[in-house]
Amino acid sequence: MVTFDGLPGAEVVAAGLRDLEAGVESAPALLVSIGAPRLIRCGVAIARVEPDPEHRLYRLLLDDNPDAAHARYNALVRRLVSFERALACAV
Repeated sequence: MVTFDGLPGAEVVAAGLRDLEAGVESAPALLVSIGAPRLIRCGVAIARVEPDPEHRLYRLLLDDNPDAAHARYNALVRRLVSFERALACAV
């Protein structure tokens, strides 16, 4: 089992993993789905992966706050990349 306590973005990834397992569509769940191929290669167990996560995440953020959707999307993706790098998932 891979542990990632203390890694940058770990709270978002942990929330996404919980939401995916529970079948909840959320920004964290869609973010984990975006990073799923790399995360799985690093040993992170992912219950399921949402289809078309990039577009669905942007739509979710757009529906919540149209003026901030682009910035929030980019910030979430940067957190995912930071997490993956800290987990040594860079390929």
